[in-house]
Amino acid sequence: MLTKRNIFLIGPMGSGKTAVGRHLARLFRYTFHDSDADIEAKTGVDIPFIFEKEGEVGFRLRERESIDRLTQLSSIVLATGGGAVIDPDNRRALAERGVVVYLATSIDQQMERTRHGRHRPLLQGTDPEQKLKELMARRAALYAEIADLTVSTDGRRVQLVAEEIHDELSRQQTS
Repeated sequence: MLTKRNIFLIGPMGSGKTAVGRHLARLFRYTFHDSDADIEAKTGVDIPFIFEKEGEVGFRLRERESIDRLTQLSSIVLATGGGAVIDPDNRRALAERGVVVYLATSIDQQMERTRHGRHRPLLQGTDPEQKLKELMARRAALYAEIADLTVSTDGRRVQLVAEEIHDELSRQQTS
């Protein structure tokens, strides 16, 4: 499965995509990229500012450009934003250009991991738990649709999740 030469991490906010992605990139000796960090580097402003000025629609356009460009690189691990799968072009690029790993996590775990973050625009000014449930209801099928591998991150250490993914993808490569 690693003949595609890229690993793309998808899943809801708080699932550990960035943290797991950094470890996974080290294990494979790949370059790590984060689509949100890429957008911030290109614009010079943070994601909440983009949401404030351009709304979610403006952000999603920037996200599509970022994912299209990054997925054309080789030997990378890419952590995507939680909503990246909403866009059909993103799903297509991810599915065609790499191995897609869905980091699944419960709403309770998401609540725990995002409760102190102020950089989550979709959770601002709303009931976070209700919003996370709404997002998961809309996105779960999209995550599953393009996932080559699904791994639960609930209550697990980042390093162990990365090692499980590494071992599974390495095993699939040799079989």
